[in-house]
Amino acid sequence: MALTEDTFISHLVELRDRLMRALIAIAIAFALIGFWPTYGVIYDFLALPLIKTLPVGSKMIATGVITPFLIPLKVGLMAAFLLVLPYVLYQAWAFVAPGLYSHEKKLVLPLVISSTILFIVGVAFCYYFVFGQLFAFIAGFAPASITPAPDIEQYLSFVLTMFLAFGVAFEVPVAIIVLVRMGVVSIKQLREFRGYFVVCASIAAAVVTPPDVVSMLALLIPMCLLYEAGIIAASLITKVKAPEEKTDAVVATDAAAQDFAAVEKEQNSAKS
Repeated sequence: MALTEDTFISHLVELRDRLMRALIAIAIAFALIGFWPTYGVIYDFLALPLIKTLPVGSKMIATGVITPFLIPLKVGLMAAFLLVLPYVLYQAWAFVAPGLYSHEKKLVLPLVISSTILFIVGVAFCYYFVFGQLFAFIAGFAPASITPAPDIEQYLSFVLTMFLAFGVAFEVPVAIIVLVRMGVVSIKQLREFRGYFVVCASIAAAVVTPPDVVSMLALLIPMCLLYEAGIIAASLITKVKAPEEKTDAVVATDAAAQDFAAVEKEQNSAKS
């Protein structure tokens, strides 16, 4: 029991250290970005898809007293997180790595790189494609007698929610590969679950995105395509996994046998 408690506490300490390293990296990136007056520029860039659809002369508004001060800081924090995203993902994978086989540890770096690329691609897809189609669709329904004046805080919350949704959705292939490598599911089960995944993805897309068909399909279709890509990638990886797992199993068996022999030798010595 004492050994189990020590192991659990050591895992908690390591988790705390990994989280602190990630937070410190984000804080450093946030401080570096703050040396240049880029917070406002970043927000203007984020608001550009919406501004293009507003009537000429219309602007966004701030209804809160300190909103003009807080919004640039939130934008800078988001930019800092994206800037150090590879390091944050590495800390997450490094926390899991001690429980993996040696050949599975080799996947940590490729998974970190692929996770970062897929997340950024999801965010870029949302910004450059979904926002343009979505805001144009909404502007087409606005009566001519109404002058839209979106609130900057609500808009930023909407943007962050959409970025997170598309970034996480584009991580589907990585999640599939990890689940297959951990033995949670098999390739056959993933293929059989294809229909259920489409239903679950449709529900998630309907809940996360605004109530329009364009943005829903823009999230649903990539998720389904990425699900198939994840199955293909996991199938290719599992073909080269078996020989390496056998090697690890033999090493683990030999180590266990040596430990058992050492314990048996100590017991015989104690009896004599």
